[in-house]
Amino acid sequence: MGILIKNGEIITASDRFVGDVYCEDGKIAAVGAGLSKERAGDTVIDASGQLIFPGGVDAHVHMELPFMGTESSDDFETGTAAGVAGGTTSIIDFVIPARGQALLDGLAMWNEKAKKAVSDYAFHMAVTWFGDDTLKEMAVCTREHGIPSFKTFMAYRGAIGVDDPELIQVMEAAKGLGALVTVHAEHGDAVVALQKKLLKEGKTHPRFHAQSRPAPIEGEATGRAIMLARMIGEPIYIVHLTCKEALAAVTEARSRGQVVMAETCPQYLLLDDSVYEKPGFEGAAYVMSPPIRPKGHQDALWAALSSGLIQTVATDHCPFNQVGQKDMGKDDFSRIPNGAAGIENRLALLWTYGVLAGRIDVHRFVDLFSTQPAKIFGLYPRKGSIVPGGDADLVIFDPKGTSTISAKTHHHRCDRSIFEGFEVKGKPTHVIVNGRVQCTDGKLDVQRGAGRYLPRRLGPSQGAQAF
Repeated sequence: MGILIKNGEIITASDRFVGDVYCEDGKIAAVGAGLSKERAGDTVIDASGQLIFPGGVDAHVHMELPFMGTESSDDFETGTAAGVAGGTTSIIDFVIPARGQALLDGLAMWNEKAKKAVSDYAFHMAVTWFGDDTLKEMAVCTREHGIPSFKTFMAYRGAIGVDDPELIQVMEAAKGLGALVTVHAEHGDAVVALQKKLLKEGKTHPRFHAQSRPAPIEGEATGRAIMLARMIGEPIYIVHLTCKEALAAVTEARSRGQVVMAETCPQYLLLDDSVYEKPGFEGAAYVMSPPIRPKGHQDALWAALSSGLIQTVATDHCPFNQVGQKDMGKDDFSRIPNGAAGIENRLALLWTYGVLAGRIDVHRFVDLFSTQPAKIFGLYPRKGSIVPGGDADLVIFDPKGTSTISAKTHHHRCDRSIFEGFEVKGKPTHVIVNGRVQCTDGKLDVQRGAGRYLPRRLGPSQGAQAF
């Protein structure tokens, strides 16, 4: 049956008006005022006094990722369900083959894992080494599997990280395929050297994780990746940008007209490195790479979001439990699994501390949360829009609602929340995924395996059309 949403304030990246949305067969069928398309058996939702957004697109998540001797604690079912609870209706996860493993073997593994997803999903493909068959496999990923974005890690030396010659080969291959390269930018060798130095000095506490990966290490790698992309003539997307040094490199490149895109995450906007001083081993909950930065970087990131220098806000959702996972590094910060939960919290945090704080307007909010990631990664207008023919992925949002973020109440399968105690204003009353109400007032009604794989295709300018 269909769904008629009446009298809501529809807000997109460009428009704002009071109207109705009618959905049937998993698609948006009509948008306008005074719609009367409902049939017997249709669901009618009165959204008076509420806002209607396109469903969120989180372009950077890691569900059940094997990493650092364990596996991220949310699988594709629990992680996508947590996303739905927070208004995120589509994700892009990362296939990350082991170094030496064929890309297509890795893809087969992730295809099997993702069958549990409750909402739609796509993949980026990580290139963790460059062998004789890598170019051919990248072509198969792009042309046959709809994966036109490739992730590279300049960190994690000896594991999934690539060196500069490999990064150049990936960029050259991507250019030939019309694909986009995304980069985790940290100087991997410098990180290893600092880790060894600190551990040799007996410095094992979680606070030293941040000291082993200072902002200049990210800034240098960001500039180097941008320079290589400039040399090759390939657009580049910098993931989870955290600091002024990296932002300066992006700003300089864009001022020259180079196609450089960047994302950041709520934790880098709202937390500072004092979190690593929490009592006992609690600072380990905040161990991620790049780490949380000192005060001062956050304001620069907010300004970059407002001005368009940073295009998207993702989460890098990659949770690990404090007990049984993070505590693997109790005597050695370099063994603490890197990552934290956040997919459920992105909408509320961006709305409360972005829109309501006057840092971004409502259209920029929708752009960052939904429309830009859909455009950059080849999902628009199927995702990230409220237009006839688009997927019926919608969030009905009560701006008067309030809540407090806590690990005791979140849907993440994780025993800590890095946003514990944050007060947020506004909450989804209904989240519609593929034309079905899957969350009502915080109560999930999801279906294991209902999520669909989203093959993607980029335009001739490899994402530059999103600007």
